[in-house]
Amino acid sequence: MPKLLWREAIETTTIRTVRDSGAPLTARISPKPRVATLGSIAGRESGVLVVLLVVFGALTLLSDDFLTANNLANLARQVSIYGIIAIGQLLVILTGGIDLSTGSILGLSGAVTAQLIVDGVPVVPAIALGLLIGAVLGLFTGFVVTRFKLPPFIATLGMLGIARGIVLVITNANTVQGLPDSFQQLANGTVFGVPNLLILFVLIAAAAAFVLRRTVFGRYVYAVGSNAEAARLAGVPVRLVTVCVYVIAGLLSAVGGILLTSRLGAGVPTAGTGFELQAIAACVIGGASLSGARGSAIGAACGALLIGVLNNGGNLLAVNSFSLQIAIGALILVAVAFDQLNNRAAAKE
Repeated sequence: MPKLLWREAIETTTIRTVRDSGAPLTARISPKPRVATLGSIAGRESGVLVVLLVVFGALTLLSDDFLTANNLANLARQVSIYGIIAIGQLLVILTGGIDLSTGSILGLSGAVTAQLIVDGVPVVPAIALGLLIGAVLGLFTGFVVTRFKLPPFIATLGMLGIARGIVLVITNANTVQGLPDSFQQLANGTVFGVPNLLILFVLIAAAAAFVLRRTVFGRYVYAVGSNAEAARLAGVPVRLVTVCVYVIAGLLSAVGGILLTSRLGAGVPTAGTGFELQAIAACVIGGASLSGARGSAIGAACGALLIGVLNNGGNLLAVNSFSLQIAIGALILVAVAFDQLNNRAAAKE
């Protein structure tokens, strides 16, 4: 990977010129002292971490039910599905794109998997086919974006309508019921008291963090989002990387759809409506920049957790759901404004 694509931390220095009587000019280089801040330690996730700790502490004091085992288990199950699709959304955002079809792909994959199981297909092959649907739809979206140069917003908006229309036609807008207990146990079961959904979410988030930080593919993703043309000239397969991130986003949306279907015990054709906005919000709140190349899997996971905690806390405190939407919307605006201020400050340095 060419070094010109990376901006590694370089210690700043101050050059002082000292004139001695009868002696030539000499330059003394002294390092400029750095002040350790939360941002330098925790990175772009520092803001969401602070807000998350404050909200978590406030809900602990305001509600006796917040820290109960039952509530925390429900919170983990709710956050996990949002977090999984948010990680897929993050990969697309890092390349400078956006995916509005994640919610519809989630609903289609979940409903198709449920229908296959009800029709007698074994659970494992049905899940595999559901995952394949998500990957194929993501592949199609990536192909349209790279081959026909359609803006990601338009391409994924079209896929949103296509996927939602397909699931409504297949199910005739009816809920698919009669799923076996073995399938429902996938999302509702626990391992040593820890919900299965939370375990899957943590594993996916950890895998995404490793890929983005430690692999060549992760570097390529950031390079494409930073400057696609410069990345292409440096030898990065821009088209392939772009298609891959949409495939991964579609695959993770299918994972979320299957898990949601398992949790509900039914295939709901309208499931996932609005989930794409929640995923984008989680990424932005977690420090991702919609201009690309900035963000992390841990940040997206923390953003999803913050949204889940706000919704859960609002329910416990009987806060109007519309007020919660206002709060989350304001939080998104603050996060984007903070990112813009950071970019301007960095540009002046």
